[in-house]
Amino acid sequence: MADALVFAKTGQYLDDLQKAILRGTLQGEKYSKIAQEKHCNESYVRDVGAKLWETLSKELGEKLTKSNFRSTMERLQISIVSHLEPHHNQISNVNICGEARQPPDTPNPNPKNKETSNPQQTPNLYHDLTEMPKLGNFYNRTGELESLKTSILTEKAQLLTITGMIGMGKTAVAIKLVEDVKHEFEYVIWRSLETCPTVSQLQTNLTDFFTEAGNQTSPLPLMKSLQNHRCLIILDDIHYLFRRGELAGQYQPGYEDYRSFFKQIKERSHQSCFLLIGWEAPREISQIKNPNTPNLILIGLDTASAHQIIAEQGLESDENCLGFIDYYQGNPLWLKTVANFLAELGLTVTEMLQSQPFLLPQYLQDILEQPLAWLSEREKQLLSLLAKEDEPLALAKLLEIARMPSSDLLDSLQSLYRRCWVEKTGHIYMISPLLRQYIGLRNRLS
Repeated sequence: MADALVFAKTGQYLDDLQKAILRGTLQGEKYSKIAQEKHCNESYVRDVGAKLWETLSKELGEKLTKSNFRSTMERLQISIVSHLEPHHNQISNVNICGEARQPPDTPNPNPKNKETSNPQQTPNLYHDLTEMPKLGNFYNRTGELESLKTSILTEKAQLLTITGMIGMGKTAVAIKLVEDVKHEFEYVIWRSLETCPTVSQLQTNLTDFFTEAGNQTSPLPLMKSLQNHRCLIILDDIHYLFRRGELAGQYQPGYEDYRSFFKQIKERSHQSCFLLIGWEAPREISQIKNPNTPNLILIGLDTASAHQIIAEQGLESDENCLGFIDYYQGNPLWLKTVANFLAELGLTVTEMLQSQPFLLPQYLQDILEQPLAWLSEREKQLLSLLAKEDEPLALAKLLEIARMPSSDLLDSLQSLYRRCWVEKTGHIYMISPLLRQYIGLRNRLS
């Protein structure tokens, strides 16, 4: 009955959340419980409910609220049944405790949304994963996946990031996450930012998909779609939006509008989630710790998973494998590259570890060259300073020996840390042995 009333007033049938509000109201549930069941913000559910009661009130010609909805609809049902009693065979579609039931020969008035006629069916799911890479072998990331699921499904994070050094498996974790949670969302969209679309182009692309997939007669503003539907939108390769040769998180000219776009996503009320993946996060997200915008920094794999990678490349494990894994930081791509190189040459892990310096194949150098290109000259200068030291350096020592103003050194140090080139323990800073070797080699060649 409510569906018919809303359609008569607006020309649109009840959406999934509106139905949930009505069913919950009939069952005496509070808005907080409805919000929890639908993975929504409670204030957003209240706003949708208020507009729904207003629409129904106008169509009925009397004041309708959450508190009197059940009694009003029951009274209307009795009135309808009494009026149509002589024609009882014609009222089999009235059912106040559930959805309106159509007679067997009555066509579904909304065939593209079967849930309208059967509330027990799964809502329509619209997923565009054409730009999502194929997931190969996936290595144990149970802790990271559970953390992401908690942030998205339980804590209702609206914007979160996965960052880490190149090769750590950020995209693989995101793909596995999508496979595990995609049925919790009405819309799931994966987009790569490698081609550097402007904010306007990205918004148009997303809006067009919402319009076409949802069979809308006209496009809605993107934020309206994020409010009306439970959406998961993944933006991969976020680092391509940032300037090369500058400190972390500075947008390229013409892409500064992303700053206000991400700010709007994390601050406006909606029921959707954006997941950003890249070597670094936007500066406005990194600089302020906020439970609504968690940042997962991916580190190396556990020992068992690293051994699995070594075996897959045809390299036999030996007693020195732990040193091998540690030197390459448990980085999946780095381990695969070097293990494959050793296997092709018929070398063992022990033989490699006996050589000084350790193995740094050209292909691995080419991999590291990619994120290095984003670093500023001051960052490269600081890396060279750290690469000359065999031991970690205290901040006071760095300030003493660095040939740059202290403010420049601190900014560069923060940027390197956000880009995962530098590790820190308290006020002690260092770079990994592999990166020390790589920077030293580059300095000698230059």
